Amino acid sequence: MGLFGRFTEGLQRSRERFKEQMNVLLDRGPDLDDEFWDGLEEALILADIGGALASELVLDLRDTATRRALPDAYAVLDLLKERIADSFSEPRPEVFDEGRSVVLFVGINGAGKTTTCGKIAKQARDSGRSVVLGSADTFRAAAIEQLEVWAKRAGVEICARERGADPASVCYDTIERAEALDADLVLIDTAGRLHTSADLMRELGKVVGVVRKRADAPVHTVLVIDATTGQNGLNQAREFHSALDLDGVVVTKLDGTAKGGIALAVSHSLGLPVLKLGVGEGLDDLKPFDAREYADALIGSFDARSA
Repeated sequence: MGLFGRFTEGLQRSRERFKEQMNVLLDRGPDLDDEFWDGLEEALILADIGGALASELVLDLRDTATRRALPDAYAVLDLLKERIADSFSEPRPEVFDEGRSVVLFVGINGAGKTTTCGKIAKQARDSGRSVVLGSADTFRAAAIEQLEVWAKRAGVEICARERGADPASVCYDTIERAEALDADLVLIDTAGRLHTSADLMRELGKVVGVVRKRADAPVHTVLVIDATTGQNGLNQAREFHSALDLDGVVVTKLDGTAKGGIALAVSHSLGLPVLKLGVGEGLDDLKPFDAREYADALIGSFDARSA
């Protein structure tokens, strides 16, 4: 299945909810009246793109519809996909795909950091890159073992210490080993942190600081967000970005929620690129992000014959 097919399948719940709400409006006719605009804004909010952005999009669409004399709601919904795609921050291929890079994965427990780290290692190795993994989540019982399984599966080296070891020391060792091997991509898994705990966030900030000082290659800090958390994911992103100056986000578990708009909410609100989307459990279900394909998959198709 191609990239667009996986996006479409992964965002099925989000798309079905949006289409259900829009079809109620379209069944009464495609007129661009107040009821349509109010209903469109409500549908976008329920997709979890956030109230402020939903209002901004609807105001823009309403103005454009007037200026261009758009004929009906179907024309507006086609334009909506363009506006959603344009609302994302510019991509940053240098994080995973171009040149040497050290990437720290951060986020709360259960977001999918370790799995994401492992999948990206496998994808990068399969594409011919030299990869080293670092297991700096020394607190969760199964984290080291889980990443070791991914390292074996990907055929890459891993740096790890015993449970309870100093995470900054693991990061330091990982970078040293990567430099000795002349690896061009270093992926470091970190322990889950509650974004509401100032002490834990400061501790993580120290780990990131050590990596930035020690590494010769560019260092990127990437937040992994579970899409099923909805708007709480945006709150997480704000706190992590404030503490760590993030370089991008990976959004996981989009296939398990009707809140697929959270990827847009985070990217637009914080000016962060979405780097990867997780639309399933398989290795191939962690996809490079494409804003236009995401918008198509989130909104779906509407026309007068088959809404």
